[in-house]
Amino acid sequence: MPTMQFASRAASAVLTLFLSVATFGVGRATAAIWISQAEIQALPMSGPAWDALLAQANADAGVPVLSNQDQNNNVYVLAKALVYARTGTTRYRDEVVLNCMAAINTELGGRTLALGRELAAYVIAAELVGLDPADDLIFRAWLRRTLTEVLDSKTLQSTHEDRPNNWGTLAGGSRAAVAVYLGDAAEIARTAQVFRGWLGDRSSYAGFSYQFGSQGADTWMPDPSQPRPVNPAGSTILGHNVDGALPDDISRGCPFQWPPCHTGYAWEGFAGAVLQAEILARQGYDTWNWENQAMRRIAAYLDYLDQQFGGWWTDTDDEQFVPWIINRAYGTQFRTNLPARFGKNMAWTDWTHAASGPVPTDTTSPAATRDIRSSP
Repeated sequence: MPTMQFASRAASAVLTLFLSVATFGVGRATAAIWISQAEIQALPMSGPAWDALLAQANADAGVPVLSNQDQNNNVYVLAKALVYARTGTTRYRDEVVLNCMAAINTELGGRTLALGRELAAYVIAAELVGLDPADDLIFRAWLRRTLTEVLDSKTLQSTHEDRPNNWGTLAGGSRAAVAVYLGDAAEIARTAQVFRGWLGDRSSYAGFSYQFGSQGADTWMPDPSQPRPVNPAGSTILGHNVDGALPDDISRGCPFQWPPCHTGYAWEGFAGAVLQAEILARQGYDTWNWENQAMRRIAAYLDYLDQQFGGWWTDTDDEQFVPWIINRAYGTQFRTNLPARFGKNMAWTDWTHAASGPVPTDTTSPAATRDIRSSP
């Protein structure tokens, strides 16, 4: 009889688990969105990167307004979350919680460009400090809504899937962070599918709307009949190297000419893509190798332009956090700034991503060779 009762309880537990999964999905992803607690504990509490991080954590973050696309409160709050995770000093956590909850609904009245720039850092900060259950319930409901709420005729999802430039990549970075925080496997898979298409795999996704015509995105493509947000490996136009160029962003300087007209949009578009690549890689997607290492090729092209004409690297820009992640992912040695200036959507990677070699993948995450081209 005891054996039968045990079997009955086990069967009941399995049924409960099945119903729970069927109703709510697979549950929270096991891999950290951006950086794990174990990785943070191994990082130094000295040096220029730590000093800059700690100074910002000790400063007033201001009041969050996600509809303001130029506000830096998001990365200021992230600084406090990282310092809390490293030191355990509770006043930093208190400030993070206060800001994350105060951010709710402040995106209303703005545009998805602002939401894409601002949201991801709050999501990562919330994960790092851990919200209390009641706050987390409210925060999660809000995050779910941010994916589909209409801001100036667009949603975070539609912007990611329509715009092949900085608008879309920044939206994708925040979409990825939200999807992982919610543990929404379908949303993560869709984000990965679109991102792989952005990198150039048209069999994965090809639904982007480009700025052709007077904008000139097509003039930066080796084959405008098969448009891609990132030019394929080996691409040339009129004998000039365009391998890794971002047509919809670089054309905002001007249609194709040589030398090209300088624009900062290429770096901003790249910054959103870097968040997607890193977040999705932690969930088991082989993002850094997709499309002949497209992410490395983008960095290499910007470096190439800088070496040819000057002014194309991040020395005076707010994407100084990007090369640290690229160097970590590929073992490259692209030029970095230390301490690195914070960006619009991410910061402090001169501390979090300074170690050599790729960031370790959680053994509990999906297989790194996962193919999402046929995902729904």
